Amino acid sequence: MPFKLLKEEILARILSDLRLGLPVGIRDKEHAILALSVENSSPERIQEFITDGNAVIALTRKRADTLKARVYDGNMARIIIPVEANTAWIKAIADPSRDLQTPMKGPLESQRGGTVHLHKVAIELTRKARLLPAVLVQPLETMEITVNQISCLDITDMNMTTEVSLERVSQATLPLTENVPSRIFLFREALGGDEHCAIVFGSPPRDKPVLTRLHSACFTGDVLGSLKCDCQQQLHQAMKRMNDQGEGILLYINQEGRGIGLGNKIKAYSLQDQGFDTVEANHRLGFEDDERDFRLGSEILKMLGYSNTRLMTNNPAKITILESQGITVHERIPILTTVNKYNADYLAVKARKSGHQL
Repeated sequence: MPFKLLKEEILARILSDLRLGLPVGIRDKEHAILALSVENSSPERIQEFITDGNAVIALTRKRADTLKARVYDGNMARIIIPVEANTAWIKAIADPSRDLQTPMKGPLESQRGGTVHLHKVAIELTRKARLLPAVLVQPLETMEITVNQISCLDITDMNMTTEVSLERVSQATLPLTENVPSRIFLFREALGGDEHCAIVFGSPPRDKPVLTRLHSACFTGDVLGSLKCDCQQQLHQAMKRMNDQGEGILLYINQEGRGIGLGNKIKAYSLQDQGFDTVEANHRLGFEDDERDFRLGSEILKMLGYSNTRLMTNNPAKITILESQGITVHERIPILTTVNKYNADYLAVKARKSGHQL
């Protein structure tokens, strides 16, 4: 029985195909393009893609500026691929963490004129897929979509700003201390998205502000104990305070690397090894300072029945977002950590560039 996919379902499929290194179609009423993530595609796929000579590389303005390429398209540039270019050159153009290994890539020629809004959508889709925002793009005929069975996103009348949609998957007892009972609640984003959890310590009353920590996942810090950040210290402080008070809610949100994903976070670390700070590294990769969506935390709180918090954070942005989503933050509780020689600059940049109150 034939059925029609919803636009949100098509978007989820597009993101999955990009992660798989498959080309996807993007179109509106008048134009269509074929887009391929540079980062996740095989050399064979890239070579096949650029063979006819019509492809360009769409990059963010920040990346183009680093490459000293002219920018004619606002926050994006379209780099013309030289005839002699190979897949290694294309990968090096896309990935700033390879700049030291491949310093000579130019001079570069940028495409000028024509329609660019679909190219910008392609870059935004790679961001949503937590891939480097660098895309091979070529013009596409509608017939090619059908013949090649390519997933295609029609952006006509489509709002690319997705709403937060979560479902509660499961819950269970999770003893973390001898004295205070605790339970874990698992939530999953719609359409097979990321999973997030809440740990509820004790039985916090719903008619009073609940002690809350909105914590973003950090594999290198929380699990491995990396000294480059203060994440593990913040996590352990928050849990200790909840245990001492006998109640609280830890929101553990799966947004590694300020929302850019673990792979890109390690690329950012590589750039930091070259002398760039946290924000500069994110920019060179083509991301914003912080790509996290704190609405996830507010949605989980509401699904648990809470609308008033005492928030343990140094980040005013979390308070702003939570309150914009109907969560009242009655008190900000600082959560200060130890400075060491590895994280001193990181913490200073947090305060100077990201507004954290340290």
